[in-house]
Amino acid sequence: MNLPLERLLTIRHRYLPLLKRLETLFGEMNQAYTAVAGQYGFQCNGCADNCCLTRFHHHTLLEYLYLVEGLRTLESDARHAMYEKALAVSAAVDDADRQGKALRIMCPLNRNERCTLYPYRPMICRLHGIPHELQRSGGNPIKNPGCDAFFNQCRQRGQTDYIRFDRTPFYQQMAALEQELRKKTGYSDKFKLTIAQMLMSITDNAYEID
Repeated sequence: MNLPLERLLTIRHRYLPLLKRLETLFGEMNQAYTAVAGQYGFQCNGCADNCCLTRFHHHTLLEYLYLVEGLRTLESDARHAMYEKALAVSAAVDDADRQGKALRIMCPLNRNERCTLYPYRPMICRLHGIPHELQRSGGNPIKNPGCDAFFNQCRQRGQTDYIRFDRTPFYQQMAALEQELRKKTGYSDKFKLTIAQMLMSITDNAYEID
């Protein structure tokens, strides 16, 4: 039987080495993204299409546990404020869903247009923005043109040629780490949570566990 998410934190010693490897992988993602964005001359300075307003679901237990490590670096008051924001965000999203309305609402980690836990942000937050591709087994790659801010910046400079950015190796490495983590912890449930839902799943007692 699976442990509840918070109970996983009681076996922190089992997965900390994997989080160090995830930290290395995130560093590689950052370097690859920065290199390609630099070739475009693209800078993410905030925009009306702010990705922090988008409801992303995150699908790895690994990223959840890494986010918890980030939360452990904060003072109790800061964590509590973040938890309250998560409750408000979740309530607003649920209300919009009941009414069949689309809702864009700021991520509870965002404060003064900056991510409070920027070094611990999930994979999609690191790779969103510039055009990219994903390789499919036996098929043509899936390509995405990038966000509106990217398009507007590059159109103004006349930069329209695609510079190859393949996310596939990063997804594959993430999947391998996730599989290893689940073997070590025995956790087998599917994972699909927003940042707000992640924050709401953790109580104050969780941060006292070593």
